[in-house]
Amino acid sequence: MLTVAALITACERSRDAALSSTAFKVALLTPGPVSDAGWNAAAFDGLQLIKRDLHADTAMVQTQSPADFEDAMRDFASRDFNIVFAHGFEYTDTALRVGKLFPRTRFIVTSGNGSSENVSSVTFKIEEAAYVEGVVAGGMTKTGVVGAIGGIELPSIHLTFEGFRRGFLSMRPDGRVLVSYTGSFDDVGAAKEAALAQVSAGADLLFHNADAAGLGVFQAAAESHIYAFGANRNQNDVAPDTVLASAVTLIPKAFLRIATEIKENRFKGGMLEYGMKDGMVEVVFNPRLIGKIPAPTMQKAHEAERGIIDGAIVMPTMGG
Repeated sequence: MLTVAALITACERSRDAALSSTAFKVALLTPGPVSDAGWNAAAFDGLQLIKRDLHADTAMVQTQSPADFEDAMRDFASRDFNIVFAHGFEYTDTALRVGKLFPRTRFIVTSGNGSSENVSSVTFKIEEAAYVEGVVAGGMTKTGVVGAIGGIELPSIHLTFEGFRRGFLSMRPDGRVLVSYTGSFDDVGAAKEAALAQVSAGADLLFHNADAAGLGVFQAAAESHIYAFGANRNQNDVAPDTVLASAVTLIPKAFLRIATEIKENRFKGGMLEYGMKDGMVEVVFNPRLIGKIPAPTMQKAHEAERGIIDGAIVMPTMGG
């Protein structure tokens, strides 16, 4: 009986292994918590969409430090995951290195700056939506000073702030944009402190690209009785009386598109770029506060959207 039982167990394991090997498997690495209501939450939404629409087996890891990057990527690739989404610029070098060792796995780096045979970088031109938010800020500021708070100082965040700055100056050429980095995407207190310092220096509207720490910016804005702008995900409901609009990247939609193309063997990798023209970046105005935006300013914001889509407004690039 023991022999028969052992044979049955072995057969079941063999069958399960066979099923597992044919399953479409997708993993996600994030540099921060998916509860941040922003950057990482959007990636998790994408993973859930892939699980639902493509019936994929999914898994995720929040990496705590650069030392975790390679371990996590190797682990998923060695278990024959079809795709590993690495959600951040900081994963680029590791993905390129590990990709050489696991050619059957596709590595997709969000905001990455490199590619290879099986490693692709996908960039969302959030600076386009940030430009429009800058236009709104320029039309509403009374002091001529606005603030921008970032987490870790990365090229992609520089680019976002440059978009916001250009939009603001298009409306207020004599204005100033104060920029601060806290060095963390998780430290809510540090972001709040940086935002309050900018308010003390005259800023009367605030923009952030600080992931979970952005909550501190909203807290500072609320306490100072001024408005703020959301980033990466629709954050209008995070602080509904404070957030005028959100610069939204449709990361879930893009992740699903990429995963679908890979599953159907029609994916063309390399350096991918999505923006307003592709329907992957947009500005979502808070319906609760949209009446606070003067009609001429709103008209300028819509004109900016059209100008960006048709190419009349030139956006900043990573190089300058």
